Amino acid sequence: MDFEYIINNLLDTIKTYDFFVDWNKVENNVKKIEKRLCILNYLIGKENFKGEFFGLLKEYPEVITVFPILIAVRDDEIKILNENVEVEDLDFKEKSNLSDKEIERYYEFFKKSGLEELLKNKKIKNLVDYVFGVEVGMDTNARKNRTGKIMENIVEKYIMENLANHKELEYIPQATKNKIKHKWRIDLILDKTNRKFDFALYNKNTKILYLIEVNFYSGGGSKLKSTAGEYETLNEFIHNNNKNVKFIWITDGKGWTTAKNPLNESFNSGVTILNLKMIKDGILKDIVLK
Repeated sequence: MDFEYIINNLLDTIKTYDFFVDWNKVENNVKKIEKRLCILNYLIGKENFKGEFFGLLKEYPEVITVFPILIAVRDDEIKILNENVEVEDLDFKEKSNLSDKEIERYYEFFKKSGLEELLKNKKIKNLVDYVFGVEVGMDTNARKNRTGKIMENIVEKYIMENLANHKELEYIPQATKNKIKHKWRIDLILDKTNRKFDFALYNKNTKILYLIEVNFYSGGGSKLKSTAGEYETLNEFIHNNNKNVKFIWITDGKGWTTAKNPLNESFNSGVTILNLKMIKDGILKDIVLK
């Protein structure tokens, strides 16, 4: 393998269509609170908003649990610094009844957060639709995690379609020391007892175990250098402390063009590094089946 081949064949992105919004997650989150949002819809357009707010919370105190999501917060307790520079604790956990004093605090929250104006002036037509939009926006925060998951999914799809059909090969996703011992009776010596590999592949003919880590970096940063250093150290540890166990690092992304030196150092130290084009070209298959 040639290092320049790795660098020259990095992908700009691995964003698939399901990267942008997890619609099932959004829909399920809204569905869980839909009835309570519908109850709150009663307040839309009410002139005597405060009076109607008090009456609604007296009859349906459980609606306070959905207040935080109306301002795009998932916590059931919010700390707020008030105008007196004092920290207030607002508790949105479910209650079976509310005192007038408690309702007054929740009304102040509605008023000062701007929710009263939105509902009273009909700037929001339907809270279910509104929260659906809030959930879509909040779901974008999960995109960073989805990038890693998509990379894992791509590699696992390749393993299932091109490797798992070979009777001498078996694999485990999210492989831990205990899972590996249970499936293949191999006692791994690892640098961390809680270390988890994205995949473990075992060739029953050669008796060689392959431990695989995958990641993708679209941008640069210090994380790339530390990852390269970590995997260089890990590869050396596995090699020195285990027989017939090999480490493979599958990585991709244009971010590596800003961190060529750390990646090159890992490559030159003996770490088996592959990118997705090399996977597609069958190099992983050649390695684990030889």
